[in-house]
Amino acid sequence: MENDNTTNSYDSAHLAIQDTLYVIGGKWKLVILCLLVSGGKMHFGELSRATGISPRILSKELQEMMLNKLVSRTVLDTKPVTVEYSATKYAKSLKEVLTAMIKWGKNHRDEIIKS
Repeated sequence: MENDNTTNSYDSAHLAIQDTLYVIGGKWKLVILCLLVSGGKMHFGELSRATGISPRILSKELQEMMLNKLVSRTVLDTKPVTVEYSATKYAKSLKEVLTAMIKWGKNHRDEIIKS
């Protein structure tokens, strides 16, 4: 009986991790989220410069993130038209995860440099 519970727990964790990676996985999504969660609103050009992501790839990533309710897009009434992106309240729920990943990444870099 315990084995069934362990298997169910593993299956549940496995699905949760798959779902999470599907939404925030890839080379750029976490970088974009870090900027928007910590920095607030940013124009498309600012995001492209800050991340070094090509406009084509950035546009694709932002569209996927909007579909997953992580990023909101606001078209400003300016000449020329300006588009502003921000993290949604839902995306901000990832702040602890992002902070933990930043901490782990720094520790990992230090560990590798020591070797």
